[in-house]
Amino acid sequence: MNKAPVNKIIPSSVVDGPGNRTAVFFQSCNFDCRYCHNPETIHLCTGCGACVKTCPAGALSFAEGKVVWNEEKCCGCDTCIRTCTNNASPKVKYMSAPEIWRKIEGSLPFIRGITVSGGECTLQAETVRELFAIAKAHGLGTLLDSNGSYDFRNHPELLEVCDGVMLDVKADCEERHRWLTGCSIKPVLDNLEYLASVNKLEEIRTVCIPDSLDSKKTIDTVGEILKPYLEKKDIRYKLIKYRHFGVRGKYQNFKEPAEQYMLDLKKHAESRGFRNIVII
Repeated sequence: MNKAPVNKIIPSSVVDGPGNRTAVFFQSCNFDCRYCHNPETIHLCTGCGACVKTCPAGALSFAEGKVVWNEEKCCGCDTCIRTCTNNASPKVKYMSAPEIWRKIEGSLPFIRGITVSGGECTLQAETVRELFAIAKAHGLGTLLDSNGSYDFRNHPELLEVCDGVMLDVKADCEERHRWLTGCSIKPVLDNLEYLASVNKLEEIRTVCIPDSLDSKKTIDTVGEILKPYLEKKDIRYKLIKYRHFGVRGKYQNFKEPAEQYMLDLKKHAESRGFRNIVII
């Protein structure tokens, strides 16, 4: 049975897709974004033990060379995360799709669907597929929040049980994308076009940082690729203000955008054919 590292499960969320949803955050990401707001989700624990020494509640210990988390003792102070120098968390559970579902099913009367995120949830594609299949059998909607690195063309079984993908498009070109994430933009743009062509593109997301990224050019790149599809479907474009909360070290000093800057980007997106634009 497939088991995947789960960082946390939020039973009720109104910011991870339409309606009230349960959000499942998987651990581990193949991008290393400079502005990452949840850097503790990037890597898996190496077992160095630094967090065991600093945990004020005694919720962490060593067993067989691994850090073990006692959830009952944990006070939720996140000292372990602040101690970790590896962008990881010891508070990760390896769970199968049925085990994750058992954490979700109690919320069934109150939620419209589930959203999986990360980290990068497509690194756990088979577990996500199994979870979505269970959710669909119980009448729930299913959305996937991805950095776009996964080739969705190679896993049609996943898309069959996925209502849509909320896709991050972080930059406009290869050079800036590699500077920001350490990875190529090509699979992201390939996925952008493919998901639109099979009507599985739920939303595009772009974090906007004045002077560091050219968000207008990113909108241009996205708009050009989606031009054949925007008349057929009202694809949402979410423009996200950079905020320094949670960001590592020197990257906290990126410039936060002013309201007018974001409104100008919205107008620019409208000029490229987008009608459903959200600023957050």
